[in-house]
Amino acid sequence: MILLNKITQNTLLIGLILVAVGCEKVVEKQPFNAFTDESVFTTVARANLALNGVYDAAQTGGPSLAGRGYPFGAATIEQGDNRGEDMVNLQTFYQITYQATYTPFTANNVSMWDNNYALINKANIAIEGFKSAVASGILPAATATQFEAECRFLRALAHHELLIHFARPYLEGNGSALGVPYRDYAVKGGASLERLQKEARPKVADDYVKLLEDLAFAEANLPAINASGAIVRAQKSAAIALKQRVLLHMGRFSDAITAGNALIPSTLTPATPASTKSLIGNHALTATPNASFGFIGGGNNISSENIFTIKNDPLDNGSVNGAPAGMYGSTDLLGRGLVCVSPIIWNNAGWLESDLRRTTLYRNGATAIGRGILTTKYNDYSGRGDNTPIIRWAEVLLNQAEAEARVATSVSQRAIDLLNLVRNRSVTSAADQFTSSSFSSQTDLLKAILLERRIEFLAEGRRWPDIHRTSQDPIAALREAGIPGKVANGGVTGTTLAQYGIGLAVTIGEKAIPYSDFRFIWPIPGVEISTNPIIVQNPGY
Repeated sequence: MILLNKITQNTLLIGLILVAVGCEKVVEKQPFNAFTDESVFTTVARANLALNGVYDAAQTGGPSLAGRGYPFGAATIEQGDNRGEDMVNLQTFYQITYQATYTPFTANNVSMWDNNYALINKANIAIEGFKSAVASGILPAATATQFEAECRFLRALAHHELLIHFARPYLEGNGSALGVPYRDYAVKGGASLERLQKEARPKVADDYVKLLEDLAFAEANLPAINASGAIVRAQKSAAIALKQRVLLHMGRFSDAITAGNALIPSTLTPATPASTKSLIGNHALTATPNASFGFIGGGNNISSENIFTIKNDPLDNGSVNGAPAGMYGSTDLLGRGLVCVSPIIWNNAGWLESDLRRTTLYRNGATAIGRGILTTKYNDYSGRGDNTPIIRWAEVLLNQAEAEARVATSVSQRAIDLLNLVRNRSVTSAADQFTSSSFSSQTDLLKAILLERRIEFLAEGRRWPDIHRTSQDPIAALREAGIPGKVANGGVTGTTLAQYGIGLAVTIGEKAIPYSDFRFIWPIPGVEISTNPIIVQNPGY
């Protein structure tokens, strides 16, 4: 099933936006021409449209900064990168995020909150609707259960995104810090609104319990291949991969391995990475690092490697101010060149000069704005149809490598093999490939895996989640001390690329922010606090 463009969805699915809430935010008026929520689910076609509406809300369909790609159309990439140190904000667009000067009223963090909760509420309304459609004989029970599983996958994805931005990591006191409201029921006014207003913020641990419950339901009830739209519709492998990611954030490394084993075969082929295929979904690495990001058939990220991606197309996308090709693309290629690769990662000697990713996924900017090393992972500069990569097979392999290395009592050969599966398609010289003799300790192997994550997922928004989860790492040598120091905001613009060079020292212009600083996590939006005093603000704001 092809996702409809936004205009069509807004016309047909207005009944799904009666109440677009962020946590405790209440929109009490409903549109004068709104369907009741019951009327949306009176036919099979309308039930399908309702599900499409939930996916659209994941892309760029919420109430704040409409068209900017919140929460997952592109904003998850742009915010995740700019909170870290491996990309550089060149202009003012992401300056607040980059410099951690956000307040309870700044747009980026407020929009991440509002739009994730709008997605969550649409998912919950849809789940209720699918169940009522079964009761009235409109939908087969099996279809409704699959649709619910898709919604619960998206609900878990959204809540986890909120946790990594607005709450301290699980590894701080085993989830004893304040979490975010976990909305597993539809808020449409009346009793549901009263229930919402009486609920305080739960603990992080409580949120993770519900996350895993949603993902268990999704895994049990999603198809192995979602024929209605594989990779842009949730399928079983996506639920398993997200569960593996969540367990890694919890420090439950043995359980993460168990989850990964449902996808990863026991026999690996590091010498020929593309030949190791997932047990469910038939996912595999592409033969070259850029093949997963080529513009193919109307949108990028359409390859064997992608487990779940958010659909964009020329008719329905994050706009020039939200699409990654516009934000990250070189100006001579019709991008805006607002975010470039930082010398911090580019100059890292652990990233080999011969690595194919350096030459196939990045290029020099051509003009003053956008001067620097820019990514070509997103390359539909005119149509802005690049899909948002959410989960790739490479992440599953590196998650598993890390978990295997952490539970081992010595240097793990399987962890090395998993690491090499990802690395070897870009590092093709046998002399440069890792062996057991490359590492003197378990910690050295883990350092190599974490660096490989920074290289492999550069410009994909995965840096902040890794900073967040490793800030309380059980191995002190791996622990992020907070928000790392960065190149100065706008610091690589100019007429030369002299800042770049493997092994060159990097000047830090933005000081590191320690983990103990209140700015490590975002503030709860001010409207939430003023409207609903039961919601506790994060300290310091």
